[in-house]
Amino acid sequence: MPRLKPLAPNEVDPESLKVFEGFFAKRGNVPNMFRTFARRPEMMIAASNLMSAVLSTGTLDLRLKEMVVVRTSQLNECSYCLTSHSTILRNLGLSQENIDALQAPDDARWTERERVALRYAEQVTLNAKGISDELWASLREHFDEGEIVELTATTSLFSMFNRFNDALDMAITEPGWPEA
Repeated sequence: MPRLKPLAPNEVDPESLKVFEGFFAKRGNVPNMFRTFARRPEMMIAASNLMSAVLSTGTLDLRLKEMVVVRTSQLNECSYCLTSHSTILRNLGLSQENIDALQAPDDARWTERERVALRYAEQVTLNAKGISDELWASLREHFDEGEIVELTATTSLFSMFNRFNDALDMAITEPGWPEA
């Protein structure tokens, strides 16, 4: 049972409703996280815009960013984000077996670039001050500076989302348009 009731579309202002409609058009649902954030529309809109910028802009492909999101959420044990973003990864062509294998970033199924990104996501999630010179050198070998910003932003944003969702005991979002 969530600690706060997510708002229904008929309970939000017109700007928030537009955000809800955008999520529904893209994902077939309106995430409970954003329905809860809608209690503070400015924060909900800012969080939605930031998530869109992090996941939808730059040069890294969405598949790699979503792999980083899931690995970050695995480490933080956030079932809400794991459920949501594992679904997205499956829609992007990853099997559940491969999604589960993200817990082993050095697995041979990943390219070297993916392994470096996953190791970096682990380190940023667990101890951002502990990035070794070796990991940094590998990161610089496989990613340009803008891509490093993308990886860091993805991991950092979803660590914040993981905490938001866990603190509020967010219910898993069901498919479909939310009812009142």
